[in-house]
Amino acid sequence: MADMDFRAIGATTYLCPTPTVLVGCAADGDWQQAGDTAPNLITIAWAGVCSSKPPMVGIAIRPERHSHALVTRSGEFTVNLIGEPLLQAMDFCGVKSGRDVNKFQTLGLHPVLAKGLTIAPALAEAPAYLSCKVRQTVSLGSHDLFLGEIMEVCVRDEFFREDGSIDEQAMALVAYVHGKYRALGRELGFFGYSVASDEALKRRMPAAPKARTARQGAKPASKKRG
Repeated sequence: MADMDFRAIGATTYLCPTPTVLVGCAADGDWQQAGDTAPNLITIAWAGVCSSKPPMVGIAIRPERHSHALVTRSGEFTVNLIGEPLLQAMDFCGVKSGRDVNKFQTLGLHPVLAKGLTIAPALAEAPAYLSCKVRQTVSLGSHDLFLGEIMEVCVRDEFFREDGSIDEQAMALVAYVHGKYRALGRELGFFGYSVASDEALKRRMPAAPKARTARQGAKPASKKRG
């Protein structure tokens, strides 16, 4: 009876929201080259964390895409986080091919040497980027999954608070929701907040009293695991 409130829409990739990022790639370290060997940016909405030890992410790219050949050839890529100021540029990089246009030049963006890599460029205008080396490629069907080990993460100075923590909300990050870009809203909680002490909640979420009162009707957490 419970499933009567749901409507089946078929087996489709309806996982949302997902991160939407710009992946930087190049055929080799000579970024002055023109044409289809120039450094490139590709918009990826199918990206995610795969492992913490070692830290790894996966990105899915169609084999026929220009960037697929670049990542395969170099064995490197960068994952550049995207804030609202870069939204239009990110969309452009998803509908235009690097075979036809130099996206960095056309958009007035700038490739920079990614820390920990020798070939793939990072995006200078991004709020943060992850430097990745390909450890495995898995053919899944329409897309190939590149599993990349994260060699380094770099965050722009302006997004660090005085205490050294990172202010992701100031980055104005965007998400992908079934063909649409969405802004991220206010912070609602943090990992473990449902069982955190009132002192911890006041320290970590001083401006969110609702997060502290939302648990009033909840039962105490069990000490048992599993």
